[in-house]
Amino acid sequence: MNDYFPELKPIDRRKFLILSFQGSLALAASPLLIKNLLAGSEARKVDLSPEILNKAIATALKRGGDFADIYVENRISRTIVLEEGKFKSAVFGLIQGAGVRVIDGDKTGYAYTDELSEEKILRAAEVASLIASSGKKVQPINVKEQKRPSYITVKIPLQDVADSKRMEIMQRAHEAALSYDPRIKMASINYYDEIRDRIIANSEGILLKSSLPLIFFVVQTLAVGNNTSHMGRERLSRHSGLEMFDELPPEKAAREAARESVAMLEAKDAPAGKMDVVIQNGWGGVLVHEAVGHPLEADNITKQTGVFVGKLGKKVAADIFTMVDDGSLPNFRGTTDFDDEGTQMKRNVLIENGVLVKFMTDILSAKQLKMERTGNGRRESFRYYPIPRMTNTFIEKGKDKPEDIIASTKNGLYVQSLSGGSVDPTTGVFNFTCREAYLIENGKKTTPVKGATLIGSCLDIITRIDAIGNDLDFGPGICGKGQSAEVTAGQPTVRIRGITVGGTRQRG
Repeated sequence: MNDYFPELKPIDRRKFLILSFQGSLALAASPLLIKNLLAGSEARKVDLSPEILNKAIATALKRGGDFADIYVENRISRTIVLEEGKFKSAVFGLIQGAGVRVIDGDKTGYAYTDELSEEKILRAAEVASLIASSGKKVQPINVKEQKRPSYITVKIPLQDVADSKRMEIMQRAHEAALSYDPRIKMASINYYDEIRDRIIANSEGILLKSSLPLIFFVVQTLAVGNNTSHMGRERLSRHSGLEMFDELPPEKAAREAARESVAMLEAKDAPAGKMDVVIQNGWGGVLVHEAVGHPLEADNITKQTGVFVGKLGKKVAADIFTMVDDGSLPNFRGTTDFDDEGTQMKRNVLIENGVLVKFMTDILSAKQLKMERTGNGRRESFRYYPIPRMTNTFIEKGKDKPEDIIASTKNGLYVQSLSGGSVDPTTGVFNFTCREAYLIENGKKTTPVKGATLIGSCLDIITRIDAIGNDLDFGPGICGKGQSAEVTAGQPTVRIRGITVGGTRQRG
């Protein structure tokens, strides 16, 4: 393998030096082979000595800089796909490596390697050190392992589960989906799990280790009828062992996906225009995640971009609106014991009773803004340096009963689930597709509609929310921001007055 060194010159936050040794492994195999592969994977686990970590940090800071850290990762994953009653594929993945970062003022140097020898790690540290130009030097503190509170408990470790058990769970979901209604013509089940081991050490003397299990289970169902078809979807995900399926049965997820598929076969064209919109609790929170959450990530604020610049301490939303990011919710998909910089996860109230009180920071943005570290420094893998990202982001529950919110809405749109969309992080303008929606007529949820989109801006929707339910719920997802991250979005039932709805026909 050839080493790669790009042009060595100062770079900013969004451009970084990379030392790359490509070597991750993805093996396509039958499910029966995966157990044997797992048995050999223990050899890839790593536990670098404090001496090597100290040497790497010292090397990274030898030319100067304010801060340096090293992130070591070992990830074992498995993906199994069941379609049309057959197990179509299984992929077993191994990924391992380390990234070294140097912060010098507002500049970040970053290099990574997936060969975890002392020589390669020190070379990565050497490359990362080339960012330093201020002449300022800090004396790193020798690392000492620390213990932190854990928010993740495991009863049935993934490494102890036979693949036949995973396949049985998938078959249960498949059978439940197909037996729901004869109009369900196809079901696909995607099972993914991983165990991610992390070592984080930095120039402040921190040394932390953790092992994070994760399950992501997706059921999709296709219903056909009325000269149309609809694909329903339900997702389950937690940092957990296989006991997740005791609390979140696969059959329930399958039936929910099938219910959506069948219900939407009756859908009429959605009306267009300004109307009141009620969004169901749970994954509907993705709208606020995208439209409000991303502008509250502090790297946007340091660049003086976005709708919340200059608004800290000011009223930005309705009095009843409180928004929280909490990476300490037990076993949630967006939870870890500490973020990918070693900062403890915790509850962060971002907007409280309509007032903006906090941004989500990583180490660099917290330093730039002279604010606290909130535990939002996250990365997709060792190949990426951390940036501010959401964890479990939600609207805090209110006092209204969901049924009263609908009953007091004379006419409007009830959004049961959202699909894809786009958001401009600078302006906060968004466009979201409704996957499942219904008309509200005379205070009752009635006809299903298709083709509805929600159009608006961040500040517009959070000032127009006038009812928040007492039924807070959550849904798991994947957040993209140049690199992907596991997140949870949540909300109670909410009503937004007078939002623009795009549809395929004019309102009657």
